[in-house]
Amino acid sequence: MNIPKHVAIILDGNGRWAKAKGMPRNYGHVQGAKTVEVICEEAYKMGIQYLTVYAFSTENWNRPKEEVDALMKLLRNYMKNCLKTAEKNNMCVRIIGDKSGLDPDIQESIEQLEQATKENTGLHFSIAINYGGRDELRRAFQKMASDMKKGDRLVEEITEDIIADYLDTAGLPDPDLLIRTCNEQRISNFLLWQLAYTEFYFTPVAWPDFSKEELEKAVRAYNQRDRRYGLLKEE
Repeated sequence: MNIPKHVAIILDGNGRWAKAKGMPRNYGHVQGAKTVEVICEEAYKMGIQYLTVYAFSTENWNRPKEEVDALMKLLRNYMKNCLKTAEKNNMCVRIIGDKSGLDPDIQESIEQLEQATKENTGLHFSIAINYGGRDELRRAFQKMASDMKKGDRLVEEITEDIIADYLDTAGLPDPDLLIRTCNEQRISNFLLWQLAYTEFYFTPVAWPDFSKEELEKAVRAYNQRDRRYGLLKEE
C-alpha cells in the first residue's frame, strides 16, 4: 500500500461528541487531545513521516470566553505532555501559526518544546495553533515586502518555492492527504497554499472516536485515487 508521506487533519467534532454524551464541550476537547497522542503513534507505525493537525484557528478566539480559557489551559497541559511523548517516541514537534498572539508562558513552552525536539528523527509533528491560512499568507507577504524594501529580495526572484519559504510550513512537504472528521466538507482556512494538490477525505466520525482503524480507512481511500500533477500520474 502506498503510504502518504504527509497527512494533515482538521480535528472536528469534539464539542458535538461531548454534547451527544451529555457532557460539557471541554470534555470533548480533553478526549480529543488524547486521540492526538494515539494517532501520532499509529501514523508513525504506519509509515507516515509528517503529520499536521489543526488545533486552534484564528477564528476560534470568537468562541465563548469560558471555552477559550479552557482550551488554553488544555494547551498548557498538552505542551508538557507532548514534550514527554516526543522524548519517548523520538518525535520532532513544530508549532505553526501566529505565536505572538498567545500568552507569554505558552510561547515559552512552545520554544522549549521545539528546541528540545528539533533534532529528533521520528515523526515530524506540526500543530497549528492560532493559525489561519489567510493570516499565514498575510504574514508571509509582509515579511517578503519588508525584505524587498531592505533590498534583500528582488521582485524578479519570486517563485513558488520562494513564497513557500516564507510560510509557517517552510521546509515541510505539502500534504498528500487531508482528513476532516465529523462530516464537515470544507477546509476552514487551513493550509490554503499547501493543499493545492492534496487529496481530501471526509469522515462522519467525530475526532474523539477517530482511531487506528479510521486512519487506515483514510489511507486505503487515498490509495484508490488516481493522483495526477499537470496530467502526469504520480508514481
